[in-house]
Amino acid sequence: MNYQWYPGHMTKAIRSMQEDIKLIDLVIEIVDARIPVSSRNPDIDKLAQGKGRLILLNKSDLADNKANKEWLEYYKSQNIQALLIDSRKSTGLKDIQKAVNEACSAKIERDRKRGIKNRPLRAMVCGIPNVGKSTFINAISKKAATKTGNKPGVTKGKQWIRLNQTLELLDTPGILWPKFEDNTVGMHIAMIGSINDEILHVDELAADIIDFMKNNYVGRLAERYGVEEVSDNFAILEAIGKARGCLIKGGEIDYTKASNIVIDEFRSGKLGNITIETVNK
Repeated sequence: MNYQWYPGHMTKAIRSMQEDIKLIDLVIEIVDARIPVSSRNPDIDKLAQGKGRLILLNKSDLADNKANKEWLEYYKSQNIQALLIDSRKSTGLKDIQKAVNEACSAKIERDRKRGIKNRPLRAMVCGIPNVGKSTFINAISKKAATKTGNKPGVTKGKQWIRLNQTLELLDTPGILWPKFEDNTVGMHIAMIGSINDEILHVDELAADIIDFMKNNYVGRLAERYGVEEVSDNFAILEAIGKARGCLIKGGEIDYTKASNIVIDEFRSGKLGNITIETVNK
């Protein structure tokens, strides 16, 4: 399957962000800890040139803990400020203010020398769809400041949220880029739910997930579903359908239902803590 998704509202969103960037001191990019490479939008790198940067690896509770630590070490070696967070449980949020101040240290020092005091830092919160931007803002502001949902495209417009006297956040819609040059990137983004499932062939996505699991987390599918991890991915999907009672008239397998079970349980962590992209792979 060719994984591509770029609805029209994303073009409008990136134009709006290009206008707003002149008001911004810092760009906070939220990525999914399971795919720290594929969930970084290259257009944000262009947008954020000359600004302070902070990368938040969200949903770190769903990722492999060893891989999380390796990614933090990687970013440190690249002189990039990065933190592991879990917005749903507010894990890691207490370290945000310190990281923001470090990322904006040059700006803070310039203001001090100019005699500018008590001016709040302004940060743009951005990322691809469904990485948890709105959940992060609601958690750190301790109120339902934005709409949230476990599907892409919930945040439609921009909004400012004042956290305290020293920091203001600009929430932005999730944006992808017009074309994934590497289809693997698109596949990884689809696997975590950042592409609208309605445009995908869910059986092919489930087969790709099954292929990844049996090659990288041997035994997890067998343990969860009681199936044999054979070479044919669709045979495994069929076996999962039988094990979970996904049947239609005549006793045939309901592949759509079986596929959605695999996809949902992969994304929710029921197949265990998983990192799709590791530092060395």
